[in-house]
Amino acid sequence: MAGPPKTLAGAAHQVTQEQLVQYADASGDHNPLHVDAAFAAGTPYGRTIAHGMLVLAFLSAMLTHNFGMRWLTGGRLRVRFRAPVHPGDAVRSDGRLRAAPADAQEITYDVACWNQDGVQVISGEATIPQALL
Repeated sequence: MAGPPKTLAGAAHQVTQEQLVQYADASGDHNPLHVDAAFAAGTPYGRTIAHGMLVLAFLSAMLTHNFGMRWLTGGRLRVRFRAPVHPGDAVRSDGRLRAAPADAQEITYDVACWNQDGVQVISGEATIPQALL
């Protein structure tokens, strides 16, 4: 049986203001920093920014695509938010195998999301139970 994949590639996601409004409605997080352009213009960001959990969902989608129910039922994710994501940004996710000892109970990937300018907006690690692979 082949080992775990060495790299994980996620799809690119074009972030729109409409998506932020829809996410605000779904999550109940109507912070004006995300949905009110006039308010956001007066902040250090200068314009609206995406909800962190929305961008984090791009990582989870990549892990779900690669590991399915194995990720959903036993995976763990630790991340750090590094830079804001604005409407108009194209965000892609990726992952690189860090550790997969044959006798270990889990494998670890370094994961990240990047914007179109190559700026890392999220970094972290994902751990997946080895027994489920």
